[in-house]
Amino acid sequence: MNENLKTEAAAEFLQVKPTTLEQWRWNGKGPRFIKMGRAVRYRKTDLEKFTEERSFTSTTEAQAKTSRHQG
Repeated sequence: MNENLKTEAAAEFLQVKPTTLEQWRWNGKGPRFIKMGRAVRYRKTDLEKFTEERSFTSTTEAQAKTSRHQG
């Protein structure tokens, strides 16, 4: 079974502030989330995927991927 985390726990997992996750939700830049009424939850597997997609072996690789997403 997939673990669903509240914003505070998800922020701790990603090592960011809960307000950062809130901003990412508004901007569409953060990990996928589940909205049930007013409650927001994050699947742990989505958080892991989000971090994996931002994992690089060099700065050149990071710059290339970042510029493709911005252009």
